[in-house]
Order: sequence, then structure tokens, then C-alpha cells
Amino acid sequence: MEALIHPPRSLMEVFDMLPEGTLAELINNRLSMSPAPLSSHQKVLFKIAERLVAYVDHKHVGEVIIAPFDVKLDETRNVVQPDITVILKTNSHQIVNGRYSGVPDLIVEILSPGNKDHDLITKKDLYEKFGVKEYWIIDPETKLALGFSLTEKKFIKIGDSIGRIDSLLLQVGFEF
Repeated sequence: MEALIHPPRSLMEVFDMLPEGTLAELINNRLSMSPAPLSSHQKVLFKIAERLVAYVDHKHVGEVIIAPFDVKLDETRNVVQPDITVILKTNSHQIVNGRYSGVPDLIVEILSPGNKDHDLITKKDLYEKFGVKEYWIIDPETKLALGFSLTEKKFIKIGDSIGRIDSLLLQVGFEF
């Protein structure tokens, strides 16, 4: 381990020093870490990601990236690791050296048992504030999919179904 010559002056600098692959987020200048997800979480994540990748690749409309992948929403206070991030071609310029700084077009979060409010409230509010166009929250146990679309800077509920996502942004529906 290398000695620090200059101690970090901000939580963003601390975040930037974390080892690659660390499951951590900086939200409203609060650093939080989480354990690895459960198998039910990962199974649902891969089913959804597989279907999204197939569609996005077939239509050549953008890129799908799964966690852990840092999404730097701003320069000083907010870096998240969404379970699934969809970046359309219009925003692909925001990927520089394999890192993303900007606001993704579509985010999917898979709930974890002990941390549901983090995705349902904290991250939903954050994504709304930064202007994510579409946000899906999935419960891996019940397969309930809640979808929200940004309309006039506010999230409007667009979906509430079991085992299915109907994306207004991508103009496609798929089961998982």
C-alpha cells in the first residue's frame, strides 16, 4: 500500500481512491458501501440485461452496462453504481476512458432485501433531480417492476407489472 502524500480533501477524492470494483456510492456527499448482491438479485439482473442488450444491439441505439460501473452524475457529490445503465448514442460522448460522467438515459435498479428504501426513495429522488429519462425498480422476489418516466422534471409512474418492463423510452416491452 502506498503512503498518502496529500490527504483527500473531499469525499469525492476518497471515492476516487477506492479500489476498482468496490461496491460504493457517493450520494449527496454521503459515502455508502454495500455487500455483494444475493443470487436472486443477480439472476434477475442478468435476465433483464440480456434482453436489453439484445434489443439495444439489434437496433444500434446505444450501450447497456451492468454493475459495478460508476456513473458520475456531477463532479463533487454524486457517483452511483446502477445495476443496469442504458446510454443512448446521443450521450455516448460522455463515456471517456471507460468512465461515464453525465446522466444516463435509462437506469434499472434491483432491490436488495435490507436496503429497499435506498432505491425506492433516495436513488429515485436523485435520478429525478439529475434528469434520468426512465427509471425501473425491480423486486427480485416478487418480480414486481415499477417504471417511471421523466415528464416536466418529475417522475411519472408508467409501469407496475409482474415480470415485465414496457419502456416508453426504448419503445419496447420484454419479460424477465
